[in-house]
Amino acid sequence: MSDTGIEKWGVYEVALSGPSDGNPYLDVELEAQFSFKERIVRVPGFYDGNGTYKIRFMPDTEGTWSYETASPVSALDGKSGTFTVTAAGKGNHGPVRVRNKFHFAYADGTPFLSFGTTCYAWTHQPLNLQEQTLKTLSQTRFNKIRMGVFPKDYPYNTNKPLHDVFLPDDSGKWDFDKPNFEAFRHFETQIAALARLGIEADVIIFHPYDRWDHANMPAEQDYRYVAYLTARIAAYRNVWWSLANEYDFMIDSKPMAQWDRYFQIIEENDPYRHLASIHNGDVNANYDHRKPWVTHTCIQNWDVKRTSEWRQEYGKPVVNDEPEYEGNILQAWGNITAQELVHRYWITLMRGGYAGHGETYTHPDDILWWAKGGVLRGEAWKRIGFLRDLLEEDTKHGLEPLGTPGSWPWSRVSAAQDDDVTYIYLGEHQPAIWSTGLPLDSRNYQVDVIDTWNMTVTPATIVDAPVLHPVRHGDIIRGGTADAAFAVELPSQPYLAIRVRPAS
Repeated sequence: MSDTGIEKWGVYEVALSGPSDGNPYLDVELEAQFSFKERIVRVPGFYDGNGTYKIRFMPDTEGTWSYETASPVSALDGKSGTFTVTAAGKGNHGPVRVRNKFHFAYADGTPFLSFGTTCYAWTHQPLNLQEQTLKTLSQTRFNKIRMGVFPKDYPYNTNKPLHDVFLPDDSGKWDFDKPNFEAFRHFETQIAALARLGIEADVIIFHPYDRWDHANMPAEQDYRYVAYLTARIAAYRNVWWSLANEYDFMIDSKPMAQWDRYFQIIEENDPYRHLASIHNGDVNANYDHRKPWVTHTCIQNWDVKRTSEWRQEYGKPVVNDEPEYEGNILQAWGNITAQELVHRYWITLMRGGYAGHGETYTHPDDILWWAKGGVLRGEAWKRIGFLRDLLEEDTKHGLEPLGTPGSWPWSRVSAAQDDDVTYIYLGEHQPAIWSTGLPLDSRNYQVDVIDTWNMTVTPATIVDAPVLHPVRHGDIIRGGTADAAFAVELPSQPYLAIRVRPAS
């Protein structure tokens, strides 16, 4: 058969009719080879219930592609066709990849600065609440969201999910070899909705907070589930793989070798090599992100000034997806101020990493953004959007930390450069004048003072750089030299940043 009109990095789907007796999830194998000239891509298929089998493919090259299926089942074997791939549409930049070692870019080369948020169980809420979540996201500048495949059972999130992910057997016990296809269809529908908003879906495959025993599935059922999920959603360009939320809280039932195997199963079934990482619970329990199947370092840690340390240790992009949340709940991880979260965002970015947002304000119906989505009630998200807009004005390669980690003053303040643009974030410090890290020459520069909370950018008042380094010769102190060609006068208040760009 022949088809036309799929855009580059879109989802091309082959649907076939086959046997529905027994348990095809366990018993039927299906794959296809997609070909473009001499290139061949193997893609696994999956069962979607009611005798329907599907294979999904994300083409990355324009032109005419062909495919042929392979299966031990004759009704599914040897089916072939061709289709035409056209140019990517507006807003379609392809999947996100690692670029420049510590940073990201879309497949078409457009830089990607990760500005993520967390709504663990938003796809398991009533449909009207899910629609509200999507509407809220469309009004923010978040471009990534952490979201779980499984529903969650945890304080503020104990309601019945919209769909159970697996079905019960005849005795009423959950049967982890019987996927609820309706649940998976809904989940991927929401991934597609996020793609239309330009938002990456950071898909959390396991978590420890459940009353359905998902965290304790036997290894073989785990492996089947991971392979099945990968086959279903890998063709969506905006998918990231997060093996777990707080994997170390499940280490008794899922030992380390098992976590390694999950990564390998994804590699075997994801021909597009989507980004993949894993999230720790205890701040001292980071997974070994140096392993070859991990694309970037995922961190939960409040001590964001360690970002440069993690870059150095793992040699990969650092995404601190949980530097604690803005809110007022009892738990300490969920009651920092909006200003503190914005502060941690700035520190993380200025030290060469990326940060995540979450919001946990108490609500009479337990509708907390971090778990269920809905609407944002806090203030950090606006300032985070301001930061993204600010950085994207000049982004070329990604922010690289300024100075030597741990040296003065970079152990206290945070600064970074991207090509010929410099940012210095003073954070909790409130000097009246600043020169360290500013240019050593007196060429023409555009220098601005950024109020990170009030979201203003003001041309800086330039003054002579002070002499900060007197030199002692015996008992005589002689004047030293200034550490820059000029200094910036500041209003002596915290949470300010300085931006220096060559004058146009």
